[in-house]
Amino acid sequence: MASSGQVIRRRDIPLGDGGAARVDLLVAPVATPTEGQLFLVQLEESQPNPESPLPPEAAAAVDLAALRLELLAKDAHLLSVRSELENANEELMASNEELQSLNEEMQSTNEELETSKEELQSLNEELSTVNGELQSKIQSLSQSNNDMNNLLPGTGIATVFVDHHLRILRFTPCAAEIINLISGDIGRPVDHLVSNLVGYDRLADDVRAVLISLIPSEVEVRSRRGLSYALRIRPYRTLGNVIEGAVITFVDITALQQAQASRLGAERDRRLADIARDAADAIVVRDLQGRIVAWNPGATRLYGWSETEALTMNESQRVPPELRSIELERLARLCHTETLDPLQSRRLNKSGEALAVSLVATALYDDRGRIYGVASTERVRPPAASQPESQDAKL
Repeated sequence: MASSGQVIRRRDIPLGDGGAARVDLLVAPVATPTEGQLFLVQLEESQPNPESPLPPEAAAAVDLAALRLELLAKDAHLLSVRSELENANEELMASNEELQSLNEEMQSTNEELETSKEELQSLNEELSTVNGELQSKIQSLSQSNNDMNNLLPGTGIATVFVDHHLRILRFTPCAAEIINLISGDIGRPVDHLVSNLVGYDRLADDVRAVLISLIPSEVEVRSRRGLSYALRIRPYRTLGNVIEGAVITFVDITALQQAQASRLGAERDRRLADIARDAADAIVVRDLQGRIVAWNPGATRLYGWSETEALTMNESQRVPPELRSIELERLARLCHTETLDPLQSRRLNKSGEALAVSLVATALYDDRGRIYGVASTERVRPPAASQPESQDAKL
């Protein structure tokens, strides 16, 4: 077939209905660059006797025509191939240009990557430096935390840190003895806790007041164990002077108060001793158990015992046996009043003689308002008053 690209010849083909005329058919494919595949069709009149060979001249002409057709077909095919080759070359050139452009872009990308790599290396070095500084700061912070963890318990000061919402952030072990705290209380508000303080229940209110006014607060409180504390509340300030909560401290001032009380008592006793020493009357001080703790020279002159001897005695040794129950009742009455009215009574001297005396008894109070002793001023009753004692006088 012609579509196979070969030249097809057919001889002695009848024409018309009767087939009177006969022709020879030659079909050859012709490829053109613009029209695509064409076919050359050539009709020639057949010889009268198709079985007889053509004359040499006719056969040569037919062969020459066939060769020319084949040549034309080859030329057309060559033109087509050339055109395709040119198109392929143009496409290759375009692809080459695209490849060159892509290569340039890749080179530019490589340069950018190299630049980015250098920047990343530089950034990595900076990060390494920052990381080293951060590690150093972490170590310093860890050391500071260790110092704080050892410093705060070592001071013996109960300390509680709270935030703006009064939630507990941390506390020292000493604080657990004053406020019932355990590790699970971290994050709980202060007003949810139960304290061991007596007569003080406004801790949360005082902390709020300090956070509002930023003015530190201090108050003395006492625990159920009888210890005294200076409760101090201060704003918690950062290095940037930012308030982030409050610091609550309990400073044990029990020993300080006792020392102050002892000092005041010593000063009071000294003043009393000075007064007693210079007084003409007998002045005797005894504790609540009746032990004589002070004895002035006037008492020595009146009763005969020296101060050294008297300080080893009990008040009951100076009272006649029949008056001892009355004296105990008088001591009980002094627990409800500061001073008893002057009364007439009797006291024994060193020789055992009962002296009629007039005395004034005064209760002695410490700084906490508690009676710690009784002081009495005693003198011999004048002779005109030496009458039999009435029952009221004995009281």
